[in-house]
Formats: sequence, C-alpha cells, structure tokens
Amino acid sequence: MVRRTLVTGIAEVSSAMAEAYDAVEVIVTKRDGRTLSDGQIDWVVDAYTRGVVAAEQMSALAMAILLNGMDRREISRWTQAMIASGERMDFSALSRPTSDKHSTGGVGDKVTLPLAPLVAACEVAVPQLSGRGLGHTGGTLDKLESIPGWRCDLTYDDMIEQLEKVGAVICAAGSTLAPADKLLYGLRDVTGTVEAVPLIASSIMSKKIAEGTGDLVLDVKVGSGAFMKDLQSARELARTMVDLGKDAGVTTVALLTDMDTPLGLTAGNVIEVQESLEVLAGGGPSDVVELTLALAREMLTAVGRDDVDPADKLADGSAMDVWRAMITAQGGDAQAALPTARHSQTVSAPSSGVLTRLDALSVGVAAWRLGAGRARKEDPVQAGAGVVMHAKPGDEVTAGQPLLTLLTDEPDRFARAEDSLAEAFDIQPDATVVRRDIILDRISDSSDRARSVSASPSRTNR
Repeated sequence: MVRRTLVTGIAEVSSAMAEAYDAVEVIVTKRDGRTLSDGQIDWVVDAYTRGVVAAEQMSALAMAILLNGMDRREISRWTQAMIASGERMDFSALSRPTSDKHSTGGVGDKVTLPLAPLVAACEVAVPQLSGRGLGHTGGTLDKLESIPGWRCDLTYDDMIEQLEKVGAVICAAGSTLAPADKLLYGLRDVTGTVEAVPLIASSIMSKKIAEGTGDLVLDVKVGSGAFMKDLQSARELARTMVDLGKDAGVTTVALLTDMDTPLGLTAGNVIEVQESLEVLAGGGPSDVVELTLALAREMLTAVGRDDVDPADKLADGSAMDVWRAMITAQGGDAQAALPTARHSQTVSAPSSGVLTRLDALSVGVAAWRLGAGRARKEDPVQAGAGVVMHAKPGDEVTAGQPLLTLLTDEPDRFARAEDSLAEAFDIQPDATVVRRDIILDRISDSSDRARSVSASPSRTNR
C-alpha cells in the first residue's frame, strides 16, 4: 500500500492513500494510549477534510486525544497536516521582515489595533489575520468594522501591496488557509473537546504558520476572563505552541498575561477602537500601553530591530500615521465620526472604599449580553454596545459614583447585563490592593523534548 505524506496540499494526495488506513484503526490506536504514526496523522486529517472520515469518527478521535494526549512529534505532525490541507502565504519578497502576534482572547483585549501600526512604524511588516468574537471574548474584525467603510476581506495580492506600502494589514483569513482546522474547530465546540491542548495548540499554530510570517509572538491570557484559568495550564499551552513554532522554523515567544481583570477601561467594539486611538495618540490606560509596548518589543527583537524603541513611535505620532494609512487602504474613513449606542445605564458603587476586585468574565458576559458579542458565529453585533469601566482594582471609590456604564441600542438588554455584574466587584474600606503584574511569565524554547501533552481540564481558544 502507498502511504504518502501531505506536503503542499490535498491535491497532491493520491487516491491510494485514502485506502492506506481506516478511521477505526486510528481511533483505537489513540484510545489505547499509543502514539499515532506520521502516516496515520496525515491520512486522518486529509480524509476528514475530504469527507471520507465522518464527523462522529473524528469526534471519537478528538476525545481520545483529549484523554490520552499527544507527544511533541504527534502534535507537530498534526499541525503540519492541517497546514497542508490548504494554501500557504509567502511574504519573503517584501522589502522588510515580518512579525505577527496572536492572542488567545480576553475581555477588553484591543491590543492588536494599536500594536500592528506601532510595529509597522518601526519598519517591520505585520500581516495580522484576525477573527470575530464569540461569547464573552471580543473579535478584532468586529471592532474594526465599526469604522465606516472599513473592510476585512482582502485578497493575497491586496495584502502584499498593503504590507509593502503601509506596513500593516488586519484582515480576515481566507477559506483556503488550513481548511482542516476550520472543520475541526466547529466539531470540537459541540463535542466537549475544546480543552484538548494538542488540538488547541495545533489549531492556533497551523493558521499562524500557514500565514507565512517569519516570527510570532503569542499573548496567552490567564485568569477568569480567559479560556485558560490558571498559570499551569497556560504554561502548558504556551510551551506546546512555542515548540510547534520552532519545529516549523518560526521563531516563537509567548507572554502569559493577566486576564482576571479586564484590559483597559472598555469592553465592546467601537469603544475599544476609541481607546486604541488614545493609545496611538500617546495616552490611554497604562495597562494597555504596557502590554502593547511589551508585545511590540518582543516582535521587534525577534527580527533584529531591538535598536528601535516603539514608545518613541507613539510619542512622535508615526504609529498614528500608519493607523490612518492602514484604515484608509482598507476602505475606511479614519476621520469619520464613530457610531454610538442609543441607550446607556449606570452601575453605581454601593459603598465607599477601595475597589479590590473587578471580574473580567462578568464584565465580558455583560458586554456580550448588551449586544457587543455573539452566541453563534452568524449572529450580528452592535457597534456601540459594551461596558465602560470608571475604576479598576486599587482605585478608591465613593458610594453613588459611577462604577460602570452599560451601552446598548436595545434597552431591554440592560436587566440581563446587570444580572451578570451582580457578583462582579468587591469594595472594601481601607483595603490595600497589590496590583497583579500584567505580564506573568515569558516562555521561549522549551528544553523538554519528550513531553506528552494531555489536556487537563481548562478552557482556551480553539
């Protein structure tokens, strides 16, 4: 029997390969705790993409992976097979090096918006393929679509031209990029296998490697508003992804960052754009600025541009210039008035004291219920909906002062949003709050080569 390895895509796989294995054989191998061969992995990913392996069979395999894990070789091969299911981008002809960033998602995480033009202002190209929000975590494309005229659907040629002329692009990934992952992503969501670290890591990294960037910085969120709730599971995911990047020849670094408290002072779509503009103008909340600069420095160091201080590019306005050029290049009006919500409601501090806790998940759910997010990928979102925070943990508040402002176009949404905030914050008299560092850890190349990665129960982005 012929067993061929996927190299450049499904089209090169012979029909003989489809008969080399059967789905039950592959499922039983992983069910019994054994490792999958390269041939088994290549075949099952391709066969599932072509419809030869049924959804219920891939569901069984995903569950076996969740329970028994994969070693580094298996995860790397699985990632390469998903990349090979579609096309790969190539930015090597650009006149400047490329660097990219990926976040596992959180509440108020608008960092991509100021980060891409900031790094581009330092003469590094940033090809940022982004997604939409689902549930309590926001989506970069949803935020940018609140800008009049802005469009996210670009061709590969459009991307190349914009990267050469402007230096930054934020757009949607095409349907031909790792199509196997798109199928498996949806399946995992309805089969209780979201938590499988090998599948999380390969999902993220297959798309990022297929994008063709030369260097990658990962922002792995940790805390109540993130999918990874604790440092141990976040480190496991980060190390796995860093290893996958190394195996694929992509220099990869991961920062573990705090998501117990929302990032910045806004959680929504247009209000996060407005906060991003404040950062680009040299202001903005200190935590957003700190994380933006930390990620920018990692991206610049990866391509040998650590001689440039990105803080200077915020101060002199050059990052804002790139932002305006990027928005204009994608059909947006960078000078247009942004939409606003039609209705607002205030949540006031019930007592005086120090705000000791502001739960990110609760705020994210409130923004979602107000219309800023979606329950299903086809749901619409409101541009102006969301939550504005007037205080963060460690701040003194006075009874009756505004603590949160809720925004929506549909006032009947306020009640459910307020329900999600009932236990969202604590105020204590004369309390001292030790603020948690925004950057909790940094993961680079791991020395543990024989590690088997199982997905102990945790939550993360698919």
